[in-house]
Amino acid sequence: MKRTTKYMTIMVLFALIGVSSVKAHCQIPCGIYDDAAEVALMKEHVTTIAKSMTQIEAGQSANQTTRWVMNKENHADELIEITANYFLAQRIKPDMDHYEENLKTLHGIIIYSMKAKQTTDVANVEKLTELIHSLEHTYFGEKHQH
Repeated sequence: MKRTTKYMTIMVLFALIGVSSVKAHCQIPCGIYDDAAEVALMKEHVTTIAKSMTQIEAGQSANQTTRWVMNKENHADELIEITANYFLAQRIKPDMDHYEENLKTLHGIIIYSMKAKQTTDVANVEKLTELIHSLEHTYFGEKHQH
């Protein structure tokens, strides 16, 4: 019976390791991309960061404040993850239109995500929103509809 428990524990650990690595889009040439969905997810992370900031500023219990801080930081990390491992590593190519502008915009998203982790200043959220909007127009082109 102990042997079965040991194997079950090992299988659960492998499953958990697998789940944690599924977060980012793979970096193999799979050809399965949904850029609009990634941008929508980025916007959702920014909305959650903003909500976390307002909840932190509301002055709740230490436990709730800690949870909101952790939530804010996790969503900022996810935003950085999408920006770096999806867009910068896989989707932005040197020969594409608006290459330099996309690089600057994505770099700005990483910077303001970091700043959002450090503070509860909603100006960082406003800048993130502005940068994601800018990315939509430079990456998808002027024909892009919201």
